[in-house]
Amino acid sequence: MTAIPTIETDRLILREPRLADQDGFTNFLMSSRAQFAGRTDNKAEAVQEYLEMIEFWKNFDLGTFVIERKDNSVAIGHVGGLKPEGWPECELGWSIWRDEDEGLGFASEAATAMLDYAFGTLNWKTAVSYVAPDNKKSIKMTEKLGAVLDVDAAKPEGVRCLVYRHPAPEAI
Repeated sequence: MTAIPTIETDRLILREPRLADQDGFTNFLMSSRAQFAGRTDNKAEAVQEYLEMIEFWKNFDLGTFVIERKDNSVAIGHVGGLKPEGWPECELGWSIWRDEDEGLGFASEAATAMLDYAFGTLNWKTAVSYVAPDNKKSIKMTEKLGAVLDVDAAKPEGVRCLVYRHPAPEAI
């Protein structure tokens, strides 16, 4: 495994997930905020999901960054590129964990940095976001990032979603 990079934006640090961030993530996953992101009422399941986030990097040299605010060093969400077994393409995904960090542009700032990293450093040729059809906030943000609905794109097996395709840098 190569070292997990750190990416900085004007207001954020995208960094490796740490055990110290586990409570923020598990609280998120057990809240209504996670209705489109695997919400659970089982704390053990939420903890296991977080541990899998850490392990994904070790197994694939790719994964989810924790989003940390520079102004207060608080972990507020996650963003990353994933391609689990059976997924047709690399996906950009994100979540903001706390209500107080919603609507401040952190998700789009983090997702833009992740796309730059994916296309520029990882040499991705394509990126999609698999979005639940009822997730209006994610649809809006995905479109704000410049992605367009791709009705012909393959979907992960058994996943009910819309596929939004992000433009590669040379297409922008």
